Amino acid sequence: METIEQLIVCGGCNAKIGPGNLGELLADLPKSTNENLLVGFDSADDAAVIKLRDDLAIIQTLDFFPTMVNDPYLFGKIAAANALSDVYAMGGEVLSALNIVAFPEEKDLKVLKEILRGGAEKVREAGAILAGGHSIHDASVKYGLSVTGTIDPAKIYQNNTCQAGDHLILTKPLGVSIITVGYSAGEISQAGFEKATDSMQMLNKYAMDIIRPYKVTSCTDVTGFGLAGHLYEMLDERYSAEIYSEQLPYFEEAYTGAKEFILTAGGQRNRNYMAEKINFVVEDFAIEELLFDPQTSGGLLVSVPAERASALVEELQAANVPAKDFGVVTERIEKDIVVY
Repeated sequence: METIEQLIVCGGCNAKIGPGNLGELLADLPKSTNENLLVGFDSADDAAVIKLRDDLAIIQTLDFFPTMVNDPYLFGKIAAANALSDVYAMGGEVLSALNIVAFPEEKDLKVLKEILRGGAEKVREAGAILAGGHSIHDASVKYGLSVTGTIDPAKIYQNNTCQAGDHLILTKPLGVSIITVGYSAGEISQAGFEKATDSMQMLNKYAMDIIRPYKVTSCTDVTGFGLAGHLYEMLDERYSAEIYSEQLPYFEEAYTGAKEFILTAGGQRNRNYMAEKINFVVEDFAIEELLFDPQTSGGLLVSVPAERASALVEELQAANVPAKDFGVVTERIEKDIVVY
């Protein structure tokens, strides 16, 4: 079997610009105003939504990043699953995708072929059309997709429309950045690493297919800002939330790794941004790190009325989606998030 050159581990959603800096960058940019622009970047949502007619809108999004695993084929699958996720987070169906590639001029093109093969497989799994793309030479490998989806304008899920009393459900375990960083340093087992990569390459399509029939008040996917950062966006400074740490879904080796101070730069950026917004009643440093850990191709964070939460979690788990009901939305108090 031909040996393919391995990638340097340096990114994933851990490479994202931090939420505080990003907010400052976007604050003064001119806003687009158009009656058909239903969701734009001014709402900090997952993607743009543009109405074509009363019963049809398109979702536009893109996502790409540096490598977080050294296997090119696996990297392609994870990056594609991550990019496709924004469409699912808004309740949509994926229509088409275009490759986004940055690749060193001196690097073996067989590596790029493997990345593209992994990405193409995930687009095909999503039932979408891969219709080309754009590539440039760059000092480091980067890959992702520009994605177009479709949705009924009356059925859009936004990331900041939760209600007091809602239960909070997360569909994938936390801790993938801790695991990938720890694995590259020889501190995480092969089995633990494979559990994390299996999660990262799993499409959120399967969770969303189950979620759609339920009454959903708000939805987003958990990526570079960590669970704490994306939940903060969902609360929109109108509500607060209680998180019950014993009910959080996370990888056991990520928890033990955090206890041994396997940390990520993105996690520390998220911690700094959220420091004044979150109150840890529970005294557990590892839980704190898991909440701040940037997730690459993370799960869907969904808020649903309390009476529907149990049935939704049971149906998701029956379909092998490892979802957990981990908290509730409350009326506004001093802190945005309280962790018990």
